[in-house]
Formats: sequence, C-alpha cells, structure tokens
Amino acid sequence: MDFDVVKATGLTKVFGATRALINVDVEFRSGTVTSIEGPNGAGKSTLVNVLSLITRPSRGEVFYGTHSSTSDAMEIRARIGLLSHSAMLYPDLTGRENLRLFGELYEVPDLETRIAHVASRFETAGFMDRPLRTYSRGQSQRLALSRALLHAPRLLLLDEPTTGLDEASVARLVDVVEEEKERGAIVVLVTHDHDLAKRIANERVHLLRGRIHVDEARP
Repeated sequence: MDFDVVKATGLTKVFGATRALINVDVEFRSGTVTSIEGPNGAGKSTLVNVLSLITRPSRGEVFYGTHSSTSDAMEIRARIGLLSHSAMLYPDLTGRENLRLFGELYEVPDLETRIAHVASRFETAGFMDRPLRTYSRGQSQRLALSRALLHAPRLLLLDEPTTGLDEASVARLVDVVEEEKERGAIVVLVTHDHDLAKRIANERVHLLRGRIHVDEARP
C-alpha cells in the first residue's frame, strides 16, 4: 500500500462532555513536514491518535490516498510510524530485542540491517543490549524514535519527539526528519517548541480548543 496524501475531513472526537476535536479538516502531503501546535488540551494528541488509527473519530473520516481508515485499517497501520507519549517498549527486553520484536510483527525485510541502520541514526548502539528499564529518559526516547522508523513508514507521526532529548539528540532528530522528508515520507510533528517548528516545518497547523485556528499574523 502507498499514498501521497493523508486527508482528514470533518473530524470530531467527543469524550463524554468534552469535545476534543471539532469539525477538523486538514491535509498532509508527501515530502512535507507539518507541525501541529497549540496549548495543552487543544486536541493535538487526539488528532495524532485518530491519524494513527488508535482512536476512532466520533464523526468524520481520514483518507490515506484512496484508502479509507474504515475499510483498510490493517494495511494502513502497517504504513504508519508513531512516536507517542507512551514509548510502546517493553522494559525487561533489551533495546535490540524490542526492535527485533517490532520488526518481526511488521515483517520488516532484512531486519538486522534495518536495526543497525536506525541504531546509527539515533546513536543507540552503545546501549542497545541493555534492558530498557536501565535507560535514561533520553535513551528511551531515542529508542522509541528508532522503533517508529524501523519499517520505513509512509506516514510518520511524532508527538513531542524532543521530550527528554539533549541538544545533540535534538539536532540529530532534525537531521532525521529532514532525511525522511527527502525520502518522501509524510511527517506530522506535534510540538510546543515554536523555534523547532519554524526550523523544520513546511506547513504549520494551530489547534485551539479542538478547532483549526487561523491567525493571519502567525509566521
């Protein structure tokens, strides 16, 4: 499965009395980095969860090229790389074992070569054979980024990817995002860091209380 555009139309997500997303229309394109910005509670993570098919919208639809999230979910999931607030890693496994397990689930070809490749991108080789429970916050984040990229996803969703990273690791992340853009990936970046968004995003989307907020004065 392949696609060049992800298009959300009329997305609304309701949790009890809370409307996390309200009639959101947004489009993401191949070879483009789009930042999703806004204050806490604006609906940023909810939007990422809907795009990743973790959460179903109360109303609206997402199309991945010509493929619908309601009819082609399994195939679409295989083309998505996700970094969320949860690392989605097993603490008693080593970093290498975590990546190997993920790669086997996604049937990644030439898996050991891919593991070595993503390890080099985020410089995780020095701690790959230690149990994850011994990692620092930054090391866990770097491994989670490696996991998100292991299967060369078409759609890469990064929710606050700089959390726990030092300056050198943030610079490495910026380089990797640029490489993914050049590869033709669709990159969606949730961040509170406006300087980072200005630096790497081609498009910027601002959410406010669950709605797309248009501010003509915003750079």
